[in-house]
Amino acid sequence: MPIKLYNTLTGKKEEFKPQIENEVSLYVCGVTPYDSVHLGHARAYVVFDIVKRHFLKRGYKVKHAQNFTDVDDKIIAKAVSQNILPSQIAREFIDDYFEQTDKLNILRASVYPLVTDAMSEIINFIKTLLDKGFAYVKDGDVYYSVEKFADYGKLSKRNLSDMRSGARVCVNEEKTSAFDFALWKKTKDGEPQEVSWDSPWGKGRPGWHIECSAMSLAFLGETIDIHGGGQDLIFPHHENEIAQSEAASGKPFAKYWMHNGFVTINKEKMSKSLGNFFTLKDIFTKYDPRVVRYYLLTQHYKSPLDFSEEALNAAKNSLQGLDDAYLRLAAKLQTRQRGSDTKSLYVKDDLTVLQNNFLAALDDDFNSEKALAYLHELKNAVLNELFTAEEEKLLRLKNLFETFFEDSLGIILPKADKTGELEELLKQRNEARKTKNWTEADRLRKLIDEKGYKIIDNKDGGSVLTKKI
Repeated sequence: MPIKLYNTLTGKKEEFKPQIENEVSLYVCGVTPYDSVHLGHARAYVVFDIVKRHFLKRGYKVKHAQNFTDVDDKIIAKAVSQNILPSQIAREFIDDYFEQTDKLNILRASVYPLVTDAMSEIINFIKTLLDKGFAYVKDGDVYYSVEKFADYGKLSKRNLSDMRSGARVCVNEEKTSAFDFALWKKTKDGEPQEVSWDSPWGKGRPGWHIECSAMSLAFLGETIDIHGGGQDLIFPHHENEIAQSEAASGKPFAKYWMHNGFVTINKEKMSKSLGNFFTLKDIFTKYDPRVVRYYLLTQHYKSPLDFSEEALNAAKNSLQGLDDAYLRLAAKLQTRQRGSDTKSLYVKDDLTVLQNNFLAALDDDFNSEKALAYLHELKNAVLNELFTAEEEKLLRLKNLFETFFEDSLGIILPKADKTGELEELLKQRNEARKTKNWTEADRLRKLIDEKGYKIIDNKDGGSVLTKKI
């Protein structure tokens, strides 16, 4: 089946057709590293991790670039307030990004370009815009002239004339139009020397929007297959990227634009600027990262996802049920004796249909919410057939569980614990159960529970330990 995705540019769902057969170029806007990565960030990067995983599953090669905006007003302000270099702030929170997103099992991008490493590409890009008449210099600053780009507003569906009539944009005396945006910003008094670069227009640093255009061009070419990010980036960031990129190249900047919905709290967007955000570091002190990843997949990526303790606890309970079914299945296959070589009597169609339905859900605009529903169908099939199905079918159920969970949804499966002390306690408990010493068996179960583990018992007497989530 073809993969279909919702294209923000056209406002409709479209069949994905790559520029190069079986290859996808994917650019995702990265974080500005001036504070700890939060749940709103996590949603975007989990969403595009699912996109990447599904393309890989369908046999595509994925070239994936995700930048870090490692020079920015907020980074500079924080560095000045702490009397340290901006690069130290950026490095601290880039490291935090990787530490937290690795816990979410997010696949690494092919490349993570830094603005500070791309200065020559950015300066050359600005030169091209000046040469083509789309930009102008004012006293060391360089601005993009929005009026010169006829298609401005085509992504966000904003009309420039309508924007003018209702404008509340602060007019800058240096700019020709209030809607023009900075490509290069001259160095201000008091700014650290570290964030100032030589250019044909004097010392300064890049504006926000130009960096993504320059870095995507450097790593992915003039036209990207898919450009992604949160809905808050549609305007002005992505709109401005289109304007400057297409003005420079004369070609479409991206064929498909994908935007994930916000994480909200009481229906209000979670963001650092509003002060209503939860860092992943803090959330992970209460919830296993596997639970957080599962929670982030419970709604279609374009829909808002409202944050609450209740929602996370519901995700935890759902994931625990899936874990238990998988561990029961794994334990059953460990203890089951392989019989003689006989052909299986079951018909494979039921599992084939389930597998196809799961993949079709992801083919249809990466519908993780629907895919999770099929994962629960698989759980029910395991629990219903655990003690009746042929071993061949149990092995196939296990393989599907691992494929759905880990390959497609990126949720690491639980492992039976093999810790010596706990295994000994489990062995003593099982002996107590065999001799019907229920008091001792219960005491040992509670002891294991206090150590943060749970016991999963199968009807055939097999037991397995797993860490509680």
